[in-house]
Amino acid sequence: MATDNLISKIKNRESGIVLYGITPPKKGTSEEKITEISARQVDRLQDLSVDGLVLYDIQDEKSRTDEERPFPFMETLDCYDYSQQHLTNLKIPKIIYRAVGKYSETELSDFLTQADPQDNLSIFVGAASKSQEVTLSISDAYKIRADTQSNMLLGGVVIPERHQSKGDEHLRVFEKMAQGCSFFISQGVYDVNASKNFLSDYYYYGKENNIPLVPILFTLTPCGSAKTLQFMKWLGISIPKWLENDLIHSNDILQRSVDVSEQSYRELKAFADEKGIPVGCNIESVAIRKVEVDASIELLERVSR
Repeated sequence: MATDNLISKIKNRESGIVLYGITPPKKGTSEEKITEISARQVDRLQDLSVDGLVLYDIQDEKSRTDEERPFPFMETLDCYDYSQQHLTNLKIPKIIYRAVGKYSETELSDFLTQADPQDNLSIFVGAASKSQEVTLSISDAYKIRADTQSNMLLGGVVIPERHQSKGDEHLRVFEKMAQGCSFFISQGVYDVNASKNFLSDYYYYGKENNIPLVPILFTLTPCGSAKTLQFMKWLGISIPKWLENDLIHSNDILQRSVDVSEQSYRELKAFADEKGIPVGCNIESVAIRKVEVDASIELLERVSR
């Protein structure tokens, strides 16, 4: 089973890991429709060269910004339950996101002790802003994991754009590594320079302090419309002005974004390979339009070559 491969690749700090990311169906979806959606997802992915499936745990991020959300927030099914009930035919490991502020100590503890660590990995996500009300902080979540003595491999979120403004994202990563994180997934990458700046500081800090580097997996997100572009910016994804102009004025914004995403990844991979930094990618498909889902599969196939 591919599970051991992903876990060993992470433990061996290998480069070139390829993940695919999805969001579960929204709450209230009929059982019949859920079965239909999951069957399509399994069918789409089972013959592709992908090391693992990322399942996002969506939280309302309205506390992060005063700007109006371009698309309404819709709560989704629990990603672990969805995976267990509908995606078992997809024989690859699942990386289960946990927006820890939504859960009680018991709920998080139960997840960590009950999920099979051979088939599941997890990423803890903290609050979207300091003002967001939460039941657990990210520090609480790390403590609960330590208390449960869970063998589940844990990852973290990295935000290269935050490095542009604060200059300390690499330190956040090393702090999370000290808490047990053994890989990191970024938010969507359109600003290659921000990611290179982060990687450079990550590399030199690790070298100076004799700390082995863990895999950094860059998320690539095809963009199918001007409204999706607006939403990505609302989420905090940094898109350089020249690129935003190119995308908006392109005859085919979706194809252009796929081309840009592949170029960005290849540029980051070449930069990282030169320094021996383990990097990979996570192809994200959070849209429901078939044309955008197809574009994400095309991107997956292109980066896997």
